[in-house]
Amino acid sequence: LGREGFEETFRECLEGKRNIREIQRRQRYLERPTLTSLFGTGQETKEERDGRIIEAVRRHGYSQKEIADHLGLHYTTISRIMHEA
Repeated sequence: LGREGFEETFRECLEGKRNIREIQRRQRYLERPTLTSLFGTGQETKEERDGRIIEAVRRHGYSQKEIADHLGLHYTTISRIMHEA
């Protein structure tokens, strides 16, 4: 995307603007980790997995559907986890 340093410049422009819905989610969360890096190898306990699901939604702005698709779960399972948190 443009010259070197462009992404870093753009990231600075978005700082503090995560709640502005007019900016696409993908752009608001440029620095967020990938779902693969958040959930790793899948060798965690259910409690660890649920904690990472909550973190992915609340802190990193992933949708419940994105997480469900990544983990091979139904989106209502993710919704239930979020509701219980």
